[in-house]
Parts: sequence; structure tokens; C-alpha cells
Amino acid sequence: MNIDLSDKRVIVTGASRGIGRAIACAFAAEGARVAICARDTDAVEAAGRELSEQAQAVIARAVDVTDTRGVQAFVTEVAEAWGGIDVLVNNAGQGRSGNLDNLTPEAILEHANVLQMGHFRFVQAVVPHMRKQRWGRIIEINALAGTIPTPDGIPSVINRASCVALSRSLGMSLAKENILVNSLNMGWIDTGQWDRHYKEMPPGVSREEFDRMVMKVVPVGRYGKPEDVAGMALFLASDYASFISAASIDIAGGMGGQIAYFPTLKRDFVAEAQARNARDRSGDA
Repeated sequence: MNIDLSDKRVIVTGASRGIGRAIACAFAAEGARVAICARDTDAVEAAGRELSEQAQAVIARAVDVTDTRGVQAFVTEVAEAWGGIDVLVNNAGQGRSGNLDNLTPEAILEHANVLQMGHFRFVQAVVPHMRKQRWGRIIEINALAGTIPTPDGIPSVINRASCVALSRSLGMSLAKENILVNSLNMGWIDTGQWDRHYKEMPPGVSREEFDRMVMKVVPVGRYGKPEDVAGMALFLASDYASFISAASIDIAGGMGGQIAYFPTLKRDFVAEAQARNARDRSGDA
């Protein structure tokens, strides 16, 4: 299968690192023109320099997805520079933890403004350009927690669920105009966050022990890589996916409902490690 994207004009949000950067690099390697944005000026410019080694052309700008005028200005700049926009990868946004006892409504709304409204702002800005050419592909980067609720992380659960619903609704309403919209729902893609999770473990827990605990709920038995996501994004942007819209595709290594058990598994694992440390200390005494 030869996926030819050399004539495509692509926007990737949140592309200074992690999944967004991997997706942008994948499009650049296929010869597309790639426009990227992120909040950090230095980081997005560094990513732009990397992309320029492969892409036909690169635009890299600092954009805050909560700023409607800033989003519209960025999209307009790209469309005017390249004569249109073919692909939007809506990747900006991070997970947020929290539960009923420690969250405020304002914290959930702040997260929603980045995720739900950030995705909506970019779609609203690019669709007029796609309508003019009667061709467009919108790929929403979401999370498995948006399709399978977990007992913690309320902001991520409800705001990701809204993003998945938005994607499916748009995938239905825009398909008649040959603008196809699909959602990719991430499982545990390793972009460095699992290093941070490991550092939260009690003393004495090895990284191998931690990884074995995490992988108990992932049937494939490994963390996902950003490249695992990028490959599917390339496919959905290609003509091979011309009959796919309003789809919700999990990139999670076979993990489904198992994700709901992980908070309990993690708490039990931490408790066992703490108990082991206590026994070790009492033995030393």
C-alpha cells in the first residue's frame, strides 16, 4: 500500500512534542506541507525546524487553542499561504485527574475549554476551506477514557466523551460534503508520562515491576508508541479511507473495559509496596 500525501496541506495542533509531533513528522515524511501549532513558542519552532528537513513546506506558530481569534488567524494564514487546507489533526489537549471530592466545576470547565472547545474552534475554522474544495479529512485525537468511563479522572472522562461525540456527530453531518471526520482514542501511549507515573511509586519498586503491573490490563503487553497513532492518522488522511466517517477507533492494544480496573490495581500495588517497605524496616530494626 502506497499512501501518497505529497499534495496535502495539513494542520496538526499540539505538535511540539509527543503524539502530535510524531504525527506531524509522519506527514512530513510523506512530503506533505505541514502547519503545526502549540502554546510554547520555543518548542513549536524547534519542531518546525525538524519538520523542514522533510516536509515540502512548514508553518510553525505559537497558538493557544482557547483563543478563538488566534485559532482563526492561524488557520487563515495557512489557507492563504497554501491555497487551502486538506487535513486537520486535532491533537491539542491533555488528560486531567480528579474526583468528586477534590474537583471544582471551574476546573472541569477550564479543561473543557481546552479539549471540547479547542477542538471545536479548529474544526469551525477549517471547514469553510474544506467546503470550497469539497474535500477534507479531520482526525480527532481522543482517549479511551472518553468511550469507556473510569472511576477517577472525571475531567478527562467527561470532556473526552464530549470530544468523541462531537467527532461522530461531525462525521455524520459533514460526510455529504466529502469532509470525513473520525476519532482515534488513545490507550496508554508512552510519551513520557509513564516515567512520571513511575516516579510516584513508593521506594523500592523497580521499573520492571511497575511496568508488569501496568501491562496486566493491556492485552498486547506493551505501551503504545506515538508512531502507532501516526500510522493510522496517515491512513485516515488518504484515499484508502474514503468510506470511513464518524468512526471511533481505539488505539489501545486491545484494552477496553480493563481500563476501569486500573485505578484499583494501582492502589493495591502501591499498598503492597508500602507494606513491603514497612516489613523491611521492621526487619532491619
